[in-house]
Amino acid sequence: MNVVVLNEVRKGFYLDSVALMRLSREVAGSPGVIEAALMMGTPSNAAIMRNAGLLEEGIAVKGNDLVIAVKAESEPAAREALDTAIRSLDKPKTQGEAQAAWRPHSIAAAVKARPEINLALISVPGEFAAAEARKALNRGLHVLMFSDNVSLGDELSLKQQARAAGLLMMGPDCGTAVIGGAPLAFANKIRRGRIGIIGASGTGTQEVSCLISEAGAGISHAIGVGGRDLKKDIGGITTLMAIDAFDADPETDHVVLISKPPHPDVAKAVLERIGRSRKSYTVCFIGASEVQLPPNARFSPTLKGAAELALGRRQIGAGFDANAVASRLPRNGRGGIEGLFAGGTLCAEAQVILAAAGRKVASNAAIPGVLKLGVEPNDGRDRLIDLGDDEYTRGRPHPMIDPSVRDDALRAALKNHDLSVILLDLVLGYGAHADPAEHLTKIVADRGQDAPVLVASVVGTEQDPQGRSAQVRKLEQAGFVVAPSNAQACELAVAIVQNAGR
Repeated sequence: MNVVVLNEVRKGFYLDSVALMRLSREVAGSPGVIEAALMMGTPSNAAIMRNAGLLEEGIAVKGNDLVIAVKAESEPAAREALDTAIRSLDKPKTQGEAQAAWRPHSIAAAVKARPEINLALISVPGEFAAAEARKALNRGLHVLMFSDNVSLGDELSLKQQARAAGLLMMGPDCGTAVIGGAPLAFANKIRRGRIGIIGASGTGTQEVSCLISEAGAGISHAIGVGGRDLKKDIGGITTLMAIDAFDADPETDHVVLISKPPHPDVAKAVLERIGRSRKSYTVCFIGASEVQLPPNARFSPTLKGAAELALGRRQIGAGFDANAVASRLPRNGRGGIEGLFAGGTLCAEAQVILAAAGRKVASNAAIPGVLKLGVEPNDGRDRLIDLGDDEYTRGRPHPMIDPSVRDDALRAALKNHDLSVILLDLVLGYGAHADPAEHLTKIVADRGQDAPVLVASVVGTEQDPQGRSAQVRKLEQAGFVVAPSNAQACELAVAIVQNAGR
């Protein structure tokens, strides 16, 4: 096959990462295209594209350049795909669209045009993100930093500045927040209510908020703090400020704190502050053993359990009986489970549940006590893969945006006779793929009768653009067994392999 690579470089042309990922996915779907990428020309991105064979020799780019890269089976296919990307970038807008899409060219211009604004969302390449966040803080704005690849030193400095000014510095790498009912970054359309969330986990926040919303309750605010906030280097600065904020919020009665295990010193400081709070708390440290809590807090090892405690111990998915469902399913395979997750915290929750059930587990994103894939032989172990990890998304969209990231792994798992179950998650909401269920059903359509059982959960609400029930219905029609939550999907997977062994 005669592979052709074409590039187009737009000097000084910036688009945020979500927009670039969406365009990359659209261009990659053009006829004859092998691979495509639209990325800012930062040194790291340029290296990714060169390593993938997407950047022509001699092409020089800078961090503020937009690079369009297409690898195709022929020059006409490559040219057409490149032209498609260019047309999308240059598409003229109607007056109404132009107004809706208006963007100021600086934070200063935004504040001048809209002086009532009190929050800035930063989504620029990591090397520029800290400077933009500092501009926002200097103007008295709270900050949500979607950008990643920000140094620990910059994160600490920004959070210290924000704390001194009484401002929230959410992130970096803050993928989800809901402030005053407004979904920011990757987030779902959820009911307003009196439960607050502090999340060092994006998909964990999404799962808990959606379970609460679908149960008929609601969220006051979901404050994302970034995945490193509870590490020793940062010391929980934003988490502690979020506790202060919820203490002062008359519209919040109960708060859920979600994180992977924090540093012990940070956990102690956070729990001591919770103990002085006027609100009740649910603490969910995924992968941690139960911790010493103050009287106003309760612990949950799972996201589902955290949602249930926040709802006053109301059971989620009460009519779902994993053992009864498992007994009606075919007994295929040799008892193995493979999880292919878009959500990193959902993968962590799966590890907790399978390990608690006595399963031997390995993961690329291993929690404490779980074998790290690639470190030791993992024969005979269930494999739980976080496909949103950097090793899978380097130079590619996140699987929440482009579910094709897991296509090859899913096809291989369907042919693996050592498996009884394939576990999957679908994450809906703003920023996510428009129809992930439709994509999945096409991948599994040609599976054999002896293929592993497909077990899925859907993170989302009826109000999301994709519609939760519509996504569930498509999966069920394609032969998936859909559980009410990720935790119950994991429990069903265990029940299926136990049933297969009888």
